[in-house]
Amino acid sequence: MTAHPLPGPIRLPGPWRQAEWRRLDPDADLDVLYGWMHAPHVAPYWELNVPRAELAGYLGAASRDPHRDALLGVLDGEPASYWETYWAEHDRIATFCPTEPYDQGVHLLIGPVGLTGRGLGRHLLAEVARWQFQREPRTRRLLAEPDAGNARSIRLFEQCGFRRDAELVLPEKRAVLMVAHRPGGTR
Repeated sequence: MTAHPLPGPIRLPGPWRQAEWRRLDPDADLDVLYGWMHAPHVAPYWELNVPRAELAGYLGAASRDPHRDALLGVLDGEPASYWETYWAEHDRIATFCPTEPYDQGVHLLIGPVGLTGRGLGRHLLAEVARWQFQREPRTRRLLAEPDAGNARSIRLFEQCGFRRDAELVLPEKRAVLMVAHRPGGTR
């Protein structure tokens, strides 16, 4: 795989200056993620509003998974978002829909509720998608599977070039499979 360490940093318009990403530190970032996972705008969709020890186990496993990148998005020096990018053929999504070699997927959340609904997610997701395509030239598609009831998330993916491909019934949710094709590539 082509080595591109992390997305960003990027300059942002409006009230923000810069976003950057760093690898999740499951111990140091536990308190921040614990708060976000219990926030009303996150809990119904991530379903990780679990006891601290259980979340610590999840985050530890995510950060050690060789087929996944667990990242913390930092906005003007403060934690702002959580990201999981993954290689689809090694993820459970491959049991629910066909995947192609080098497909990548993405999960995200904006943590502080005051940062939601302001267009920030569009800038961040666009950069992460650009990074995913850049780090592996053989990637033709990016996948996401937001909860079918999460209209805000679906809109965000659509704003960043993802299109609805199918509806999936996963054990914990009904999801919309969203697919973005490599810019300039064939579908």
